[in-house]
Amino acid sequence: MKRLNHFKAKAIIFDAMWGGWTLILAQRLTALSGIEMRPALCEAMGYDLEKRKVLSNGKLAATPMFKLYDLTVEVMTSKGLARAAAEKLVEEAWVIPEPVELAKPFTDLRQLFGKLHKEGIQIAIATADDRAPTQALIEAFDLEEFIFSMACADDGIPSKPAPDMVLTLCRRMNIDPAKVMVVGDTASDLKMARAAGAGLAVGVLSGVSNAGELAQYADVLIESVEELLFYSPHHASVSAEAGNLLSGLNPEIAA
Repeated sequence: MKRLNHFKAKAIIFDAMWGGWTLILAQRLTALSGIEMRPALCEAMGYDLEKRKVLSNGKLAATPMFKLYDLTVEVMTSKGLARAAAEKLVEEAWVIPEPVELAKPFTDLRQLFGKLHKEGIQIAIATADDRAPTQALIEAFDLEEFIFSMACADDGIPSKPAPDMVLTLCRRMNIDPAKVMVVGDTASDLKMARAAGAGLAVGVLSGVSNAGELAQYADVLIESVEELLFYSPHHASVSAEAGNLLSGLNPEIAA
């Protein structure tokens, strides 16, 4: 497994997601229909109602919003509603995620992105969420100046685990995928990274997945994105150069 500090990234691609939105949508549907929708909708989307946690293998973890919309209609019809009635209710109840209320960053994102930006690392976002709430999230945390580009669910780009989002962002940044680090907390994030030929797939354990779920797809596992505050491509370069020098002198020393 590669070590984080041995990789000299020219860009880092992050994910963005919020889960409590499921409860808000379920509450709106319940109020409109008179049918308790929280258990059924949470189960269908992969949201643990008791623990208030997105399930790593659920739909919510890596499914575009338009597909979640269709899924919500299906859940409503499973409660005995005619499809036309279900579609009307979902249309009325549907609400995009409110990022300020729902997003819970595990570190000071402005500090992190600002530090990476000063290191000369370009920053991009690849998310299964739509552009409007993602943009609102970036604005809410005052991150606009640091984000080079975004690939969102409603951009018409094949979503995770397909490689297209990473490849699209790399083309926009004019950077070889092999020089890019992809950071995510789901297997879909890391599968996308590997399929795109990303130089480093970093699994984050403070999100929806545990080490067992991510290890087979990750080059590196970190407890939180906060660890990236201590990452520097310059340190990575020094480490690599030192390793090459030692290897040239005595292969056994560098082993």
